Amino acid sequence: MFVRIGGSRTDASILHADLDAFFASVEQRDNPRLQGRPVIVGGGVVLAASYEAKAMGVKTAMGGRQARALCPDAEVVEPRFAAYSRASKAVFEVFRATTPLVEGLSIDEAFLDVGGLRRVAGTPREVAAGLRARVLADVGLKITVGVARTKFLAKVASGVAKPDGLLVVEPEAEFEFLHPLPVQRLWGVGPKTTAKLHALGITTVGQVATLDEATLVTALGGGAGHHLHALAHNRDPRVVQVGTRRGSIGSQHAMGRGQHTVAEIDAIVIGLVERVTGRMRKAGREGRTVMLRLRFDDFTRASRSRTLPRATSSTPVVLQAVRDLVAVAMPTIRDRGGLTLLGVAVGNLDDGDGQLELPFTERESPARAAALDRAMDGIRDKFGSASLTRGVLMGRDTGFTMPGLPD
Repeated sequence: MFVRIGGSRTDASILHADLDAFFASVEQRDNPRLQGRPVIVGGGVVLAASYEAKAMGVKTAMGGRQARALCPDAEVVEPRFAAYSRASKAVFEVFRATTPLVEGLSIDEAFLDVGGLRRVAGTPREVAAGLRARVLADVGLKITVGVARTKFLAKVASGVAKPDGLLVVEPEAEFEFLHPLPVQRLWGVGPKTTAKLHALGITTVGQVATLDEATLVTALGGGAGHHLHALAHNRDPRVVQVGTRRGSIGSQHAMGRGQHTVAEIDAIVIGLVERVTGRMRKAGREGRTVMLRLRFDDFTRASRSRTLPRATSSTPVVLQAVRDLVAVAMPTIRDRGGLTLLGVAVGNLDDGDGQLELPFTERESPARAAALDRAMDGIRDKFGSASLTRGVLMGRDTGFTMPGLPD
């Protein structure tokens, strides 16, 4: 792993580059008929929407029926994940040709440190402008770039500049830019935290900055209070890191609205766990914390987690942990009218060289379970992911495999 370690940064030289409406933009790029038209990627649940569709109120994760009611003229297309992966790889090639200091956040966004390029490539603004031009010329996609002294502010700047924009926040203008923004622009401020702040009469970042840290801690709790106090004063010491491995591996399944049977939910869980643990074994990772993420019919969210006695990538072990979490969550699922999304992730990852378990019983032998996992992985690697599946999953929609950064 290579990590750039620097002192206190005094110039605006961190870039946050974020592709605009990525999936939908790839569809518009590849199909001239879609250019300038509202485009929705995904039928049952919106995976992405073009800015023409967003202008009509369509949002990611919205149900397809609601999206079509808001935007009846939209072109609805099936996702082409292979095309999105190719486009992402091409964009990241442009990133790495610009600077070796690239930290990917997802397949369509990254931080870049261009502080050492002034003599060879110009100012950060010039580098950012050249990056946008090259992504458009080489990949055919528009990208928004925010430039600032900290990662946090660079990401805020790119959000404000969207779509197809470039915004540089110089150090002397940081608070002039940041403090008038709504509190939702602070990382970690979701609907619940927003409601708590609004109840205190706090609607802007500047108002958060006027509060002392103890007041925020009392109102929001220790972690959130310290976090928001630092961000409101643009205190973010993080540097652009290269070569770090992801802290968790997960997958999710979007579901139609309404109640789902226990058997249907369990089938989705099985598919997600097999997908996640297969990725873990392929990456040589093991993890201890199993996480369940839920979005209910009323679009509220909840999460549950369990820490295992030891790190594992075993499908049966993770599956049992997720099933236990689902069982605990079932009363809430029923009370909220069902699920619209179910996600599984494993965190606290290491590099898969943990202590081996002793096979206390033949039936529960970890060695036998690991051998079965390896055999199934080998068949799927050779003949494709759909070549081998459990009987309970036959004929069921197991959801999309969303492209992502390497595990």
